[in-house]
Amino acid sequence: MPLRWSLLAVLLPLVADAADVRFLREGTLVKQIDVTALMAACKPATISVTDPNYGAEKRYLACPLADVLAFGFGTPPRGLGSADVFIRAWDGYDKPASATELAEDGAYLAFGDADLSHGDDVRWAPLGARHVDPGPLYLVWTKPAQRDPRRYPWPWQIAEFEVVEFQKKYPHVMPAGVPRTARAWQGFELFRGECIACHAINGEGGDVGPDLNVPQSIVEYRPVAQIRAYIRDPTTFRYGKMPAHPDLSDADLDALIAYFRAMSTRKHDPHRPR
Repeated sequence: MPLRWSLLAVLLPLVADAADVRFLREGTLVKQIDVTALMAACKPATISVTDPNYGAEKRYLACPLADVLAFGFGTPPRGLGSADVFIRAWDGYDKPASATELAEDGAYLAFGDADLSHGDDVRWAPLGARHVDPGPLYLVWTKPAQRDPRRYPWPWQIAEFEVVEFQKKYPHVMPAGVPRTARAWQGFELFRGECIACHAINGEGGDVGPDLNVPQSIVEYRPVAQIRAYIRDPTTFRYGKMPAHPDLSDADLDALIAYFRAMSTRKHDPHRPR
């Protein structure tokens, strides 16, 4: 089964039963628990956060993420070694994060807006121009050094956590055979940090946006200048879910283009029989 469809097969039941969160290790279910039961187990406290998504100071009912992961996987995140933790949302957002960083003090899993919730009635303020409900789970960070979303993810509508090595999960995303000193590897690291949560390469990655390599690479049907401008500010082309990236330098964009070009000669299309 192609990765995208296998992922949807996992996520669609979660949409139907949105009150559950799942913990997996290399594709095997370790624990599935109702969010209300998870709250009872971790006993959330009220925390204060400078939230870059709301652009405001917020108070949340939240538990330390390290405690939640220890409950779900039976071991604290520091015990997960070098593995990545993939954080999945209902809409196909699929963000890999370092287990080491998720173990840091300051990482919290929020269950609701403390100023809107009363007892068992947990509520959220609508988020963004689309008035998204970020529940039932939202990853937030309390320390000033953790507000950079390039290093510390802030995903909402979380449905699942999976522990798995990145290379094992996505073997066809890396520019194999390209010298490690080449710019394409810098682009790969940027793609991994900035893009893969929403976009796939060779059918591997998030499916919020289109696959950027199969059946055609984006560099095969879009002019490079247009690609660069679109990454910088998609709203100059069309309105949609893709965020702007004004913080990416010209060198960063050059590296991304080099990565896309390298991957255009390394196609692996899971939708076409081989």
